[in-house]
Amino acid sequence: MLFYLSTCFGLALIFLALYDAFETLVLPRRVTRRLRIARVYFRVTWTAWRRLCDLPRTGRTRESLLSIFGPLSLFGLFICWMLLIVTGFALLHWLGHTLTPPSNRDFRQCLYHSGETFFTLGYGDVTPVTYVGKLLAVSEAGIGFGFMAVVIGYLPVLYQAFSNRERNITLLDARAGSPPTVYELWRRLGSTGERIETDRFLGEWEIWSAELLESHLSFPVLCYYRSQHDNQSWLAALALVLDASSLLLVHGLEGSRLRARLTFAMARHAAVDMCLVFQLPPHEPRVERLSDEELRRSFSLAHRPLSDEQITQLRELQAIYEPFLQAMADYFRLYLPRFISDRPTADNWQTSPWTTRAPHLDELSGESSAASEHFR
Repeated sequence: MLFYLSTCFGLALIFLALYDAFETLVLPRRVTRRLRIARVYFRVTWTAWRRLCDLPRTGRTRESLLSIFGPLSLFGLFICWMLLIVTGFALLHWLGHTLTPPSNRDFRQCLYHSGETFFTLGYGDVTPVTYVGKLLAVSEAGIGFGFMAVVIGYLPVLYQAFSNRERNITLLDARAGSPPTVYELWRRLGSTGERIETDRFLGEWEIWSAELLESHLSFPVLCYYRSQHDNQSWLAALALVLDASSLLLVHGLEGSRLRARLTFAMARHAAVDMCLVFQLPPHEPRVERLSDEELRRSFSLAHRPLSDEQITQLRELQAIYEPFLQAMADYFRLYLPRFISDRPTADNWQTSPWTTRAPHLDELSGESSAASEHFR
């Protein structure tokens, strides 16, 4: 009885590892099963990593540690799958006594043979002597080849999706500042009242939100990949899209509201589904990103004042997306930008470690500052 149970356990290890790898690397759709190796792995490792990063340390060190997790955890998941497959085959060899004596009774030797077969090393010091053992060795070698091929093919696809995501985020620097805020976007883009430019911006970010949803549902590990600059992130960009489209819905040009409605719907869809994938229940923000008085005063300075009715409508729109953004910000340890920046900051393009800070394009006659925050 114990023999059959152990054999079933070994087969289960192999099947579960292969099926989980198939769902993660090959299947191009969201997996709804809650109990998965990859899901449990990321939940456990990310929780431990966050606690490590939450220890008292400088902001830059903390951000550097958080940025390592995505790529490092991916290779850790590959190793986890390989260990399960190798252990499963080793268990089958050990139970069936398929190897040359006395290795057939030593589980460590069976594990060694399984590992060298999976990686096709072929030393030949331990070999199978039974038909079942030879069949297991050929099967494991084939699985090892196929597994390596899938992993090698997976990485370029993953990093291409990451590159596509970051391209538009980088473009936000000159349009909305870093970190991006809807007030800066409104001041630099919306204050001119140019409908064509506003519609183009909304259209580009509707497509970006759709691509974000598609790529991050297929490859959830991308959510752990952080942007090149500490003051930028995919979540901050998504928040900006929702903030900007909701603001245009209540206070934009009449012709731009349809485009704003479509962009808002797509961006909120992305936020909701990503919370669903990571099982993150939405919750109200602990700190309000902008008070009514600040909102009213700031947009009056931009010569686009908001009425009390418009502020109420804006709050109603915020209530249907901000809890999802806050849940992701807390889980991924990402900064959720305010409507208006707490303090004036230079755009990333203005800074350099070798020269003084360049003036903003609309202030070329002014004096530049000497501080540099490049790659912050």
